[in-house]
Parts: sequence; C-alpha cells; structure tokens
Amino acid sequence: MKIRKATCKDIKELSNLLAYLFEQEKEHKADSQKQGKGLQSIIANKKIGKIFVATKQNKIVGMINLLYSVSTSLGGRVGIIEDVIVLPEFRGKKIGSKLIKHVIRYADKKDLKRLTLFTDFDNEKAHKFYEKAGFTKSSMVQFQRGTA
Repeated sequence: MKIRKATCKDIKELSNLLAYLFEQEKEHKADSQKQGKGLQSIIANKKIGKIFVATKQNKIVGMINLLYSVSTSLGGRVGIIEDVIVLPEFRGKKIGSKLIKHVIRYADKKDLKRLTLFTDFDNEKAHKFYEKAGFTKSSMVQFQRGTA
C-alpha cells in the first residue's frame, strides 16, 4: 500500500469513496457533481488543503482530507480532517490508521497547531478509532447553518 497526494485524475474514484462515506452519515448525501466540485477545489488550491489517498496496485482504496484554517486562540494555522474513508473490502487492514498517521506527520511538518475532526455523535466505532490515534473529545459543540 502507498499513500500519495490526490490529483485531478482521481476525482471520480474519490467521489465514489465519498458515496460510501455519506451512506453512513446522517447529515450528508452523495452527489458526485457537488463532491467533484469540492474535491477539485481542494486539489487545485494548495492553500485550501490536501487530499491523501491510499492505493493498492494503483487502485484508490482509501482517502483523507486535510483542510486549513487559522486559530486566533492558538495564533496560527490549524487543520481540519474530513472524509476519512476506506473501501469496505479493505477495512480492518490498518489502512485508515496509516492515513491518519500520515496526516498527523504531515501536519507536524507544516507546524499546524491543532487537528480537529468531526464524526457522527453516535458513531462509537469511529470515536474509538480516533481516540486510539491520539485524538480526544472536545468540550466544544458544533453548530452549523445550511444543508448537506
């Protein structure tokens, strides 16, 4: 398995991965046109973030997004992790763990002050996965405006 940065050629496969993810989430729905536009924006502008993919025999089997923001409280750039997904037939093979570790190392090299991610409130399996990777639950509550 290899991990590399996504390219525009990967957008169709990435959209398919997102469809698997959004089947599991309550707030989001798969829409390949919308997701393709978002993926294109991230890949085309390195100031927005990075998308990393896990490949096996040149097939994308997993992905993770790292988006950038700035924290006034921390006085610097921070990262937001989104869209951590591994194809169902490749789960349980440490691919998700390797993607998370890759992003953590990358964030450390880029001197990001914090990494934040969101999961469904009741997704205990994801909570345990992220806690094992060194993340802790925040006392902050997410609010949003708009629809998926």
